[in-house]
Amino acid sequence: MPSMRLLALALGLLGLGAASGLVIYEGAGEVLATFASVGLGLPAIALFHLAPMTANARAWRALLPGERRPPLGFFLWTVWVREAVNAMLPVFRVGGEIVGVRLMMMRDVRTRPAVATLVVDMTMSLLSQFLFTVFGLFLLFLRYEDATLCMDIVLGLAFAIPVLAGFAIAQRLGLFELFAPLLRPFFSARFERMVGGSRALDRAVRIIYRRPRRALSCLLWQFAGWVVSSGEIWIALQCFGHPLGVLDAVVITAVIEAASSSAFFVPGALGVQEGSFLVIGSLLGLAQEEALALALVRRARDVLVYGPALALWQLREGRRLMSSIP
Repeated sequence: MPSMRLLALALGLLGLGAASGLVIYEGAGEVLATFASVGLGLPAIALFHLAPMTANARAWRALLPGERRPPLGFFLWTVWVREAVNAMLPVFRVGGEIVGVRLMMMRDVRTRPAVATLVVDMTMSLLSQFLFTVFGLFLLFLRYEDATLCMDIVLGLAFAIPVLAGFAIAQRLGLFELFAPLLRPFFSARFERMVGGSRALDRAVRIIYRRPRRALSCLLWQFAGWVVSSGEIWIALQCFGHPLGVLDAVVITAVIEAASSSAFFVPGALGVQEGSFLVIGSLLGLAQEEALALALVRRARDVLVYGPALALWQLREGRRLMSSIP
């Protein structure tokens, strides 16, 4: 595990260097001036992020059966912390899921249903993001007719299909039973005791899929969350005074989210996200300083939205720890 932390730190530093280099190369003064023009739009963007988080909370809650499931407000809090951990900490975008399960267990949700719903929620998130990326690229094709570009993007998407299919097949065959030998060194036997064994956990995942309405509801809410999140880019573009519309904001968001997810091994997708803004921005007619300013707006939104989540989470964990000390 120390080697993984060192790898994450090294990749994060390289990404930070790349992002800083892009800003300096394109003209730090112009980029920062464009970023400053957002003004009060920045807190508006941060508040707007509540909408896609609410959609994701409803998606996750739809998977948990029973009338005694926690209210939507609890799932919103859990999604807030989960996203904050994955976006702000060097955890390869999986630490947030572990924290999410812990928060559900603290709310007296049994471990097995908590983990099972999380696995299905992650699967629906991957599928919904794939569909959202296809939707965004379809809009891009309508605006930017370039056969070579289209072929490159289609080939890039083609690589995602085996990943999705493999993940789905693994769940059908028994995801946790297959990977139990790999998980034991990290969790020892305690995890299996908590969930009643890997086979029981795999069975819980299959039970959720036998209720297709719940899985479909989760998928649709996830997809809605991706689409609504495009509003953040649109608000920033309006603050810049740029004429790009809502559909253009969808295209930008689809490309940026796909690139950021692909670079899960780089903390915060540092450097990758900024480069992606430059590429898609140039295709849609954004000046380079505007594209990088959009990337800075995205970074600032993360700090405004996720910084308080991390602080509140740590405060609650600290109080819980202190209360357990006799």
